[in-house]
Amino acid sequence: MDNKPLNRNEIICEEDKAYGISHKGNRTHNEDYILVKKIKDIYLLAVADGIGGHNAGEVASKMAVETLENFITERYREDLSIEEIKEILEEAYNLAHRKIRENAIGDKEGMGTTLTTAIVKGDRCIVANCGDSRAYLIRDGSIIHRTKDHSYVQVLVDSGFISEKDAMYHPMKNIIISALGLEDFIVDTYLWDIKKGDTLLLSSDGLHDYVKKEDILKVVNSYSDPKKIVEKLLYIALEKTEDNVSIVVYRENP
Repeated sequence: MDNKPLNRNEIICEEDKAYGISHKGNRTHNEDYILVKKIKDIYLLAVADGIGGHNAGEVASKMAVETLENFITERYREDLSIEEIKEILEEAYNLAHRKIRENAIGDKEGMGTTLTTAIVKGDRCIVANCGDSRAYLIRDGSIIHRTKDHSYVQVLVDSGFISEKDAMYHPMKNIIISALGLEDFIVDTYLWDIKKGDTLLLSSDGLHDYVKKEDILKVVNSYSDPKKIVEKLLYIALEKTEDNVSIVVYRENP
């Protein structure tokens, strides 16, 4: 893996089918953390967006991703079934949640982080999500799957009070109702099929809260190289966002 932290304000991760960048965006420092790693016959991808004062958010996001990476690397075997992979992914989330809570003392009290993870094994993809970072599966120019945010505005959308379009501009769009390290801790898991030509996109809200779905799709549909997709999306996001921006793309080219 080519994982180059130029400094904590920019992290670059690369594998042969995947590429990711985490950038401080228009903040003074970066509380996001990302992972792109090939482990035997799988790809492990992750985006975390830390929360908490006194820079505790960056501690939480890094702790979550490193715990995830170490646990999956240690426990994964090529003969595991998809269901068994899902189980160890859920175990990794629970372990990371406990570690963050155990370390949330002093000026790190209350720290937490979102965590969205995808494990790609052949033509299957296991996704886990806690918080409002996202994973998308894009096929033939359309989003066919997307994780559901654990956020206040998502509750409003689900209840029919606002539309998904309205959610992007809602003044309380940054309020999350679940995160690793917080008392409310929910993990949703998904199982998606991957076909040739599909694009898997993971992002922190610094991208999807500021760049319209149509603009994201336009970029994904214009390039086949994961690096090009990430760099173009980052360029667009940096002109709009008020937050850190993290983007990871896996591309299964035909």
